[in-house]
Order: sequence, then structure tokens, then C-alpha cells
Amino acid sequence: MADKTENKIKLSKRDRWDVCWRSTFIQGSWNYERMQNGGYAYAMIPAIKKLYKNKDDQAAALKRHLEFFNTHPYLASPIIGVTLALEEDKANGAAVDDVAISGVKVGMMGPLAGVGDPVFWYTARPIIAGLGASMAISGNIVGPILFFLLWNAMRIAFMWYTQEFGYHAGSKITDDVSGGLLQKVTRGAAMMGMFILGTLIERWVTIKFTPVVSKTPLQKGAYIDWSKLPNNIHSVQKVLTEWNMGKGLSLTSYKVTTLQDNLDQLIPGLAGLLLTFLCMWLLKKRVSPIVIIIGLFVLGILGHVCGLL
Repeated sequence: MADKTENKIKLSKRDRWDVCWRSTFIQGSWNYERMQNGGYAYAMIPAIKKLYKNKDDQAAALKRHLEFFNTHPYLASPIIGVTLALEEDKANGAAVDDVAISGVKVGMMGPLAGVGDPVFWYTARPIIAGLGASMAISGNIVGPILFFLLWNAMRIAFMWYTQEFGYHAGSKITDDVSGGLLQKVTRGAAMMGMFILGTLIERWVTIKFTPVVSKTPLQKGAYIDWSKLPNNIHSVQKVLTEWNMGKGLSLTSYKVTTLQDNLDQLIPGLAGLLLTFLCMWLLKKRVSPIVIIIGLFVLGILGHVCGLL
């Protein structure tokens, strides 16, 4: 009897390199509805064609990877590597369902997105650009060429080796499907992604309610007396000194308390949190993200016109 492993479909290093090269264009079809989904599906095409010979299976695999996806473009590589391993095992008959593949992608993309910006945009690129710029300032044409070569060599090497790391790690994950390891990894990744999302809501989602609740008169000496300011340029200096840099006096003779001030004293960021929950509920009801985005624009404009926001 022939060994079953001989009949297994295996992605070669060339297949994985084709995927890696295509992933460099992951933002080529970026869109507001599903963001990097088109680029992700495009990168997976060589592997999908190798793993699935049936057109219906190929279409189903592409549909899996046309779901929402967004992360740092270089940190997508380890996620793609894990996905390749899962797709390979699925094609060979392992108990890997669509939910597990989507769950791992969604769970990994959030935490990895926060790593990419400080490492690449705020550290590596400024250092390499500074090296090239210092040479270019002196008239050396090697400066921009050096930046181009160093940056792309580092970028491509990072994407290839992290994709390979994800691929081999993904193979180990699916070795123990019967023991529930894949389910545990999927659940843990999803929990981590939701945790990161929750910590960013207060920072990214801001709503300010402007209606005035009260105006409290201030005692003399607690505000700037505009009638006593000199009628010359020195009045500007005096105002800035007393308002911000010196005594911290109020610009008006009364303290204004808005609806937002009261909400911030109760639970800071409550309105942004509720709005996020509303958007999540609408997405769960299969409302198009484009409709939600347009609705938020309309709501914000109407709120500003009415004096509510």
C-alpha cells in the first residue's frame, strides 16, 4: 500500500516565493470597505492554484480571502505564511474550516499592525533615509541609490523570512487538530485582536457634544480683565502669559460647562465606545461598511449644523 504522504500536495519554495512577491502589492487595491482584501487574495493565487485543481474549490478559497483584512503591509507576511500552511492542510484533507482560517487572520492582524509602524516607519526608514540624505546633501549620487537598495533589501528579506516562519509555525499548529490546538490558537488570536481594538477605541474614536449645560461666574482675579490691558502689542504678550504660561487665568469671566464635560466626568470616552458597539452591531447585521461610513459622515454634519457636535 502506498504511503499517504506521497499523495500530499506540498507548496514548494518557489510557490511560496511567488506568494511573497505578490504580497509586496498588497495595498495595490486598497479600499474603504475591506481594505487590503484584494491584495491578500491576489498574493494567495499561486498557492490556491497549486493546492486546488477544482475551479469551485479555487473560487471558494479566493472568496475566503476576500473578506476584510488590514494590517501593516510588511507584517502581513507572517499571517500569509500561517494561512498558506492552513490552506495546504485543508487541501490535504485536514479538519481546517473557513472559520479557523479567518479567525487566525483577524486575530493576528490587529496586534501585528501595532508593531509595524514603530519598527519600520518610525525607526528603520528614518535611519536609512538619514544615511542616504547625508550623502545626497554633499552631492553624492550614491545617497538615494543606497537608500533604495538598503530599504528594499531589508523589506524583502523581512517579508520572506517572516512568511517562512509563519508557514512552518502554521504547519505545527495543524499537526494536533484532534487535540483542539487550532481552536485554542484561533480563540486566543481573536481575543488578542479584540483586546487591542478595545484599547484603541478611546484613542481613535472621539465624539464631542458641544451643548452648554451651565455658565458659572468666576471671582475677580481668576480671569483676564480685558478692560485693563494696554492698547498695544504688549497686551498679546500679557494675555498669553496670564492665560497659559503664567497664572493660568481664564479668558472669560465665567466658566462654561458643556455636555461633554459632564460625560467625561462620568465615563471618559463613553460616546465613542457606544458608537463603536453600534457599528459592530450593524456589521453583524450585514450592513455594508460603505453605508456605515456614509452614515457617520451624514450624522456628523447634521450634528454640527444642529449644534449638537
